[in-house]
Amino acid sequence: MADQLHQDPPLLAVLKGERRDPPPVWLMRQAGRYLPEYRALRAEKGGFLELVYDSDAAAEITIQPLKRFGMDGAILFSDILIVPHAMGQGLSFGPGEGPQLTPALHDGDFSQLEPNPLHFAKIYETVAKVRKAIDPSVTMLGFAGSPWTIATYMVAGHGSKDQAETRRLAYKDPARFQALIDRIVAVTVDYLSGQIEAGAQAIQLFDSWAGTLSPAQFERWVIAPNADIVGRLMVRHPDVPIIGFPKGAGAKLAAYAAETGVDAVGLDETVDPAWADTMLPPGMPVQGNLDPLALIAGGEALEQAVTRIRHALSGRPHIFNLGHGILQDTPIEHVEHLFALLKKPL
Repeated sequence: MADQLHQDPPLLAVLKGERRDPPPVWLMRQAGRYLPEYRALRAEKGGFLELVYDSDAAAEITIQPLKRFGMDGAILFSDILIVPHAMGQGLSFGPGEGPQLTPALHDGDFSQLEPNPLHFAKIYETVAKVRKAIDPSVTMLGFAGSPWTIATYMVAGHGSKDQAETRRLAYKDPARFQALIDRIVAVTVDYLSGQIEAGAQAIQLFDSWAGTLSPAQFERWVIAPNADIVGRLMVRHPDVPIIGFPKGAGAKLAAYAAETGVDAVGLDETVDPAWADTMLPPGMPVQGNLDPLALIAGGEALEQAVTRIRHALSGRPHIFNLGHGILQDTPIEHVEHLFALLKKPL
């Protein structure tokens, strides 16, 4: 009985190298706009940032999908751009618009960046409240954006399709751009360490725009900074697993897995899971990679996609997830169907 009481929850066990059938599951952006209970709370409380910095509301939102679907992981309700906000850039989310950071840093002037560690206090409160509230069988997941992705928003002041402004700056003045990356790394390590100290049991690094870089640039601006973060966190928290998610990495995924030191790799929906199983280090846990649009389609398309992914990754530790965030027009009944499918062993 004592051994059972001290077993890791399923998701955490897989991150530490165990194979489970059925696999544990959580969904990126599982707490958010596709849920009517989220929309109701947002209408009551105000805008997105108001929710993020209200630890009671953010904790409630984090827990909402657990109550409805029974996920194996609770992902902190927050945003990757909390880091540049804490570094001194203004952050806003206008109605129907993407995030805006001011001032944009495309001129390479980073002199006004002054990190404020106290800025993260409400986020840590959210982590602690969720960890206290959730069942011990659920793993509390913290996260941050990876330095390259964060830098693309900081330089341009907004999201973009090809990250051209940031890529130009990185080519034109790599030393100056490296200084920005180094600052982001330092703040991110402290931020993630604070989440872990508040109760996060595992961490995910989101590199959402990793796919726009050439191989050499990928090595410098994706692999190297993520390896730096992982190495520093391992010194502080050696028992906390880290999931790396370099969206769009494609064939560069193998180098990312081998060189960053992450414990697990997230696959986006464009990656063939059978290829990943062949190319990634043996025994490395893998997360993913259902196409969010297959979830919207539902029915036979969903069933076939789920079966294909599970069979391809059945020989290694696997956490079932989407290949990117759940979309806001996803039917609730399709998510319910997904969870029913995943309860069945292969």
